[in-house]
Amino acid sequence: MSTMIDVKDLVMVYSNGTRAVDNISFNVKKGEFFGFLGPNGAGKSTTIKVLTTLLKKTSGSVHVSGYNLDNDSKEIRKMIGVQSQDTAVDGDLTGRENLMLQGHFQQIPNKILKERVDELLKLVDLENFADKRTRNYSGGMKKRLDLATTLVHRPQLLFLDEPTTGLDPQSRSAIWEYLEKINKEEKTTIFLTTQYMEEADRLCRTLAIIDTGKIVASGSPTELKQQLGVDSIKITLKDCAKDKTTAIKILKSLTGVSNITESGDCLTVFAKNASQLIADIIRALDSLEIRLAGVNFSSPTLDDVYLEKTGKRIRAEELTKKPSATFMGGKR
Repeated sequence: MSTMIDVKDLVMVYSNGTRAVDNISFNVKKGEFFGFLGPNGAGKSTTIKVLTTLLKKTSGSVHVSGYNLDNDSKEIRKMIGVQSQDTAVDGDLTGRENLMLQGHFQQIPNKILKERVDELLKLVDLENFADKRTRNYSGGMKKRLDLATTLVHRPQLLFLDEPTTGLDPQSRSAIWEYLEKINKEEKTTIFLTTQYMEEADRLCRTLAIIDTGKIVASGSPTELKQQLGVDSIKITLKDCAKDKTTAIKILKSLTGVSNITESGDCLTVFAKNASQLIADIIRALDSLEIRLAGVNFSSPTLDDVYLEKTGKRIRAEELTKKPSATFMGGKR
């Protein structure tokens, strides 16, 4: 499989001195669904703006389908589609008119364009709303139409910058289905930035996890979770602020514990055979009269990978749902 995107030692420093992208290297194969996973401010959007020729990089090399970013930016723009975080549809136009307008920008012959617009309206499930002004569309409908406008000219490479942020679960799921469809059936290479664990886990065959401008881990979602090699145990204390330091000391002394990080629950312990360690944790904390509100363990998630690599979570409310067992604070 040939390479679609090749990035080496990319650096982007803004005029105020902010080093938004810090010497990163990665490649994306043709037909691949590639994900950039990280929180706001990690460098995801800056990277995508550089790759789509919207920002001039500070240093490093970038090639897109063999084209050099510095010398062949016009050729690159012809072959890509870009959906930014902000929805870019004209509210005074109908859905069909928005798509037709984009097609005229791409200089698509009228007959071919009309057929393509009908095809896209069906793809994003907007056939029944095609001739209504988009100012009356819901947020999810506007997102789907915005996605369709990026697909009018059948781009070989599609850049999506957090395309489902702010959408309800139903709209998000619908967009996921569309993206999977065009990736599999049309072999469109997709470069996705996201801060949603479930989105990255479901869609992406390869991931790069980025934090403060640096890539901290890469691989398939399954590989990344397997590399962790341990389960996570989330511990909630009745008085986290008061007992946290003492709890960390006693937990570090337990056999099998490989790492401990502070988290939204209070503490997250990484250990092999977590289920067998639960009783030891409860006894050890009880011996010091540290009161537990809950203990929960689960198999590794992408959130656990990110937490282990950076010491923090991305978005606690967007964890990929995995089977888990809970004690003390919930049902077992």
